[in-house]
Amino acid sequence: MIKDIATPARTKEILKKYGFAFKKSLGQNFLIDTNVLHRIVDHAEVGEETGVIEIGPGIGALTEQLAKRAKKVVAFEIDQRLLPILNDTLSPYPNIKIIHEDILKANVKQVMEEEFGDCKEVMVVANLPYYVTTPIIMKLLEDQLPLKGIVVMLQKEVADRISANASTKEYGSLSIAIQYYTEAKTVMTVPKTVFVPQPNVDSAVIRLLKREKPAVDMKDEAFFFELMRASFAQRRKTIMNNILQFYPAGKPMKEEIELGLNQAGIDPRRRGESLTIEEFAKAADALYPLLKKQ
Repeated sequence: MIKDIATPARTKEILKKYGFAFKKSLGQNFLIDTNVLHRIVDHAEVGEETGVIEIGPGIGALTEQLAKRAKKVVAFEIDQRLLPILNDTLSPYPNIKIIHEDILKANVKQVMEEEFGDCKEVMVVANLPYYVTTPIIMKLLEDQLPLKGIVVMLQKEVADRISANASTKEYGSLSIAIQYYTEAKTVMTVPKTVFVPQPNVDSAVIRLLKREKPAVDMKDEAFFFELMRASFAQRRKTIMNNILQFYPAGKPMKEEIELGLNQAGIDPRRRGESLTIEEFAKAADALYPLLKKQ
């Protein structure tokens, strides 16, 4: 009978055997609660036809639980010191491949083509290092990978921002950027006590299911994102003030910009946080002829 990796005693034993010291710079916090891991795998709906990409497997606690249910697991690990540990702890599972590479620099699409040809669907499931959560999620979405979805553990505060609705204090450019590509839902919260070492904050698991097509249509996607970021530059300012601050060339066209917003059904005195993703798309289409960068 193989003992689960994710227990306090087994984790301690593995760390001691290899003399492993945590690197704060890599945001390493290992899970020591199998119930939490089972629930993460449940929320990801991993089955025998699923291929899974994991990021930052650590000593293999989540990797092991994924391998028990998935067809194949490919895990990206940046820390070379963990490779011999993973080789040892995951040796009973032939359906795991470890790639020693930074996910942010990896050609994930190519890896998917090479590794998951016989899988019906591919999910990303991971306990992400806090310091690099947003760049990883945005890379996975912007690279237009053929994923079914992403289920990741991250800082609770970031999960709240990702799944936030308009007119809440958590809502911002990150909420819109991720909800543009996915349907986002926080599915569970995780106390700091189930990690070694314990982080300073609680965590949450968020499920992002890829949309068949983006949430809204617009004339120019790049301008939509640019305008949206500009509108949140200073949260206490109106959308009009933020736009004029971000686009100095727009100042002589202040009246036309106001008119464009009004025609899109948006009061220029509103703040960015009150606009839904649909309203940002309308604003972008109305202002594109005036403000697009030549």
